[in-house]
Amino acid sequence: MEKLGNLRRTHKCGCLNESNIGENVTVMGWVQKKRNLGSLVFIDLRDIAGIVQVIFDEEADREIFLKASDTKSEYVIAISGVVRERESKNHSIPTGAIEIYGRDIKILSHSETPPIYVKDGDDVSETMRLKNRFLDLRKPFMQKNLILRAKTSKVIRDFMYENDFLEVETPVLNKPTPEGARDYLVPSRVNKGSFYALPQSPQIFKQLLMVSGYDRYYQIVKCFRDEDLRANRQPEFTQLDIEMSFVDVEDIIRINEKLIFKIFKEIKGIEIPLPIKRMPYDEAMNRYGSDKPDLRYGLEFIDLSPFFINSEFNAFKENTQTGKSVKGILVKNKATEFSKKGLSKLEKHIKTYDAKGLSWMKIEKGEFVSPVAKFLSASELEALKNDLEMVENDILFVVADKINVVNNALGALRKQLAEDLDMIDPTKYEMVWITDFPLFEYDEEENRYMAKHHPFTAPIDEDVDKLESDPEQIRAKAYDIVINGDEIGGGSIRITDRAMQQRMFKALGFTEVEAELKFGFLLNAFKYGVPPHGGIAYGLDRFMMILTGSDNIRDVIAFPKTQSASCLLSGAPTQVDEKQLKELGIKLDL
Repeated sequence: MEKLGNLRRTHKCGCLNESNIGENVTVMGWVQKKRNLGSLVFIDLRDIAGIVQVIFDEEADREIFLKASDTKSEYVIAISGVVRERESKNHSIPTGAIEIYGRDIKILSHSETPPIYVKDGDDVSETMRLKNRFLDLRKPFMQKNLILRAKTSKVIRDFMYENDFLEVETPVLNKPTPEGARDYLVPSRVNKGSFYALPQSPQIFKQLLMVSGYDRYYQIVKCFRDEDLRANRQPEFTQLDIEMSFVDVEDIIRINEKLIFKIFKEIKGIEIPLPIKRMPYDEAMNRYGSDKPDLRYGLEFIDLSPFFINSEFNAFKENTQTGKSVKGILVKNKATEFSKKGLSKLEKHIKTYDAKGLSWMKIEKGEFVSPVAKFLSASELEALKNDLEMVENDILFVVADKINVVNNALGALRKQLAEDLDMIDPTKYEMVWITDFPLFEYDEEENRYMAKHHPFTAPIDEDVDKLESDPEQIRAKAYDIVINGDEIGGGSIRITDRAMQQRMFKALGFTEVEAELKFGFLLNAFKYGVPPHGGIAYGLDRFMMILTGSDNIRDVIAFPKTQSASCLLSGAPTQVDEKQLKELGIKLDL
């Protein structure tokens, strides 16, 4: 292994092209592949910019040729030579029109045979990828993702600077919070028996910055939630956090649409149409069964209750009553796509969302074919056929149950149908603001109301009087931005009146003492002049999934955790020795 000495890189591998022909260059990187053809050795050399072919000729310099012959995959080498036109051009790579005629080579680092291939599409298990993340990160698609992420962060920072936002860092060691997901706790050695919490969000501190007169704040910040993980969720994640003073909903949505426009223009080369469409929460749930609907395809719900109010089929009729519903999804010209086995699989799928069953009706040879058709009258079937304009090979899926069960089950069915029938265009971006969220949601386990977003969200003005009498009917000044069925960001206008904030805490079940203990420093600040303010937080990791087209959040994070919140590379989390625990005043009860 040799040292660099006076040798210095002149170009990155992937940056060379026909304009460099005739130049003496020095490139450095990893051996992607070596081919020995007798008196010629070809090396594909890779760095973060791409791959370039290098050729060594035994007749030109046997010693250099033999050194090149000794290289293996993932050796780190430095090569000096002359750029020349390539005889057999490779149009699949940017450097495919040229090659380097090697005149010198230094082996900077040897490599054992890697446990995974360093190439895209190697089909290795995710466990192996994460255990060997330092190798996985060498793959072109991973490097492309992280480069795009860095570019996106720069676009964001440029936009924020241009629009008078200040980047301010907020504390990482905070007080534990009583709402939402579980905190990650950090024991204090100096104050034994006391704990910090890692921030789930900089929420309170960014509000305090508004009280302090900083007007426009932003931060790209790490946040932490000790919750069950999914494909688009991690225990530590990155937020783009924004707060603004002297604003209402319209002001925040307007500037954030400009930000989203700039990101898509600079990163994807797409000019999204503005303004972005909006949809109230209730409408989204009734039409799509989700507060983050994917609008790239149709399959909207159809209210079928009017068809069955007087039906003899009780399974449908009894669900036309208040609080219940009969709804369906009509799939045009696809009935032959569904086998008995496929229909059974769909029914099992929606039963995981508490639906009792899934009914279906299809048109075959001009007639209804369905297990439930015999229970329906001819007039009911005729009305369905005419009103829904059902024709040959159409199929109608029906769920009858409580309203929330129907919406959730059909929402899951809608997504599954779109995937199974290949109805989702991956090149399309459909965006929508979901507005007018409920302020509260009832938690059966806690047996109390919880904040739908967080306890600092302001209610819509005309609903304030319902805070004590009818909390379920209160709408919030809250908004989520949804792209292709993923919630990318969400925010709200904040409560800025101390008395109103205390009413909110009371509605959530906090006593005055508890509210003072948990949030006294915020309530105290509200005594001294609070501007109207609000903000939004984007899940940057999830946003990057959209921008890169990935379906796995771990593909846009350098060193992610698994679904069990562990790091296969480092082995975290791990046990600590008794000395450390004793120093912290902690005893384990396992």
